[in-house]
Amino acid sequence: VPESPRWQITHGCESEAECTVRAIEERVRAEEGRGLSEPDQAHRITLHPRAHFGFAIIVRAMFGLYWRRSLLGLALMVSQAFLYNAIFFTYALVLTTFYAVPSADTGLYLLPFAAGNFVGVLMLGHYFDTVGRRQMIAATYLASALLLMLTGYLFVQEWLSATTLTLMWTAIFFFASPAASAAYLTVSEIFPLETRALAIAVFYSVGTGIGGVAAPWLFGSLIATGSRLNVSYGYLFAAGLMIAAALVALVYGIAAERRPLEHVAQPLSSAE
Repeated sequence: VPESPRWQITHGCESEAECTVRAIEERVRAEEGRGLSEPDQAHRITLHPRAHFGFAIIVRAMFGLYWRRSLLGLALMVSQAFLYNAIFFTYALVLTTFYAVPSADTGLYLLPFAAGNFVGVLMLGHYFDTVGRRQMIAATYLASALLLMLTGYLFVQEWLSATTLTLMWTAIFFFASPAASAAYLTVSEIFPLETRALAIAVFYSVGTGIGGVAAPWLFGSLIATGSRLNVSYGYLFAAGLMIAAALVALVYGIAAERRPLEHVAQPLSSAE
């Protein structure tokens, strides 16, 4: 992947950045038959190029100036990681323990999960750019939570078969997949340009560390009790995390759709 003009200009490669932008402009002119208009004064910023930023500066920006956005990123990443791991890595245990599904057949029940993930992103993904980030993140997180709560209730009442339980999980993943994708997108675009790679690395590692370790351990312990009610408590806890993340998104969410990254977060190298 070639460096973007943003990366080039912030690292002191002004001539390379000019060549990159000029090539983009010429391609647009050749394909569209028109040139690009000059940006107005409101879209101009002054940069002081520097190739490296100290770790302390980046941490201070993420957890000082942008602490609310850090809270948003942590809430989104931890909750979606917990939900995914709670279902994905324990579904075989649930099927074999409560529905006597042979271990050799549990892999077949994974196929609807894959379909739900794919179709959900395909059908809902573009609404994050048209309706808005904050609204769609909150809606998909909340929808996943409500469906998980309903699944837990039906599971306790023994009204679900192995097939219908899998269909419920698939419906949850239909909303959870675009929700998770939006979480990754959010933490990579709401911080200054120079911190984007570190931001997604930090939040992904923390979210996966918490959700990837806690969820399988918790649900493995609950399933081992042989109690449907105990397992439903785990579902309620995961749903509660998703609801909390939806509320954080409504309060601290950033309307980043169709906005230049420099307007979403001022670059650290900006003179302003």
